[in-house]
Amino acid sequence: MSQFSELSYLVIDVDGTLTDAGIYYDEHGNELKKFCTKDAAGFFAAKAIGIKTVVLTGRECAATARRMSDLKVDHIFQNVKDKQSFLLSFMEDNQLSKEQLGYIGDDLNDLLPMQLAGFMACPADSCEEIKRIADYVSTVNGGHGAVREIIEHALRASGDWDSLVEKIYGGV
Repeated sequence: MSQFSELSYLVIDVDGTLTDAGIYYDEHGNELKKFCTKDAAGFFAAKAIGIKTVVLTGRECAATARRMSDLKVDHIFQNVKDKQSFLLSFMEDNQLSKEQLGYIGDDLNDLLPMQLAGFMACPADSCEEIKRIADYVSTVNGGHGAVREIIEHALRASGDWDSLVEKIYGGV
């Protein structure tokens, strides 16, 4: 898990990664999603260690924008249909190498962009193609704290988790 310590940016998919992949519509046509509050600890730990968070999703949803604002995400890009091309441009604009980029995704639309990253991880219920290329497969499903578990696992492996918990929350 040493490649995690070299990261400057962590790209995170939404549907199926931060959510359980379910989409709800109310009678007014609003799209609703359920996010797991446990993921917040992972976002805050990444930020505390200096990793910028980038949320990259193929859909557009006000609920996603609201949750990412709550999590103080550094960059949110919604309605991105070609994630690979977008990420290549983002990497070029920010002068990022593969080793500086991590990616957490779950489905086929993440397959090509994930391979641009030096660290790749996914929830337990990801498609087989994603699991095969991942450096780490979470023990929990998307939308149930998988992002937090991935970040926590990586930071425990590097020995940073306990000090970050102390820094962020005041104790272990």
